Amino acid sequence: MNLAIGSDHAGFSLKGEIIKKLQEEGHQVIDCGTYSAESVDYPDIAEAVAGRVLQDEIPGILVCGTGIGISIAANKICGIRAAACQDIFSVRLARQHNDANILCVGARITAPELAMEMVETFMKSDFQAGRHTARIEKITQLEKKCRERG
Repeated sequence: MNLAIGSDHAGFSLKGEIIKKLQEEGHQVIDCGTYSAESVDYPDIAEAVAGRVLQDEIPGILVCGTGIGISIAANKICGIRAAACQDIFSVRLARQHNDANILCVGARITAPELAMEMVETFMKSDFQAGRHTARIEKITQLEKKCRERG
């Protein structure tokens, strides 16, 4: 599976661990930055990963200190449904019910082992559609209204 990944400086180390594990499992990982522990602005990384997710129709992973800031930034991009999760249950439901296309993880609040399990769950879970489809369509309509006001 192909996927895009990115982090700010706070998530740089965990991003590296995630990339290593995913590549060992045979996944193609597109690293959208950052490429060092030097301070960067997380909205830039969120935009880069979101762009690849939309362009290539692949899942994405974003890592910052808490997962919150980078998820807020990513969710400003139409077509992105980024979920800041802290446990396996939330990850699974983000995919199954919300059709999340980006998982956001907090490197300062999530143990690396749990982060790896969260990534694995995100990649293995699928959108259940059904009753959830109408809700996703309503999100798309909210995005459309926002663009029209713009």
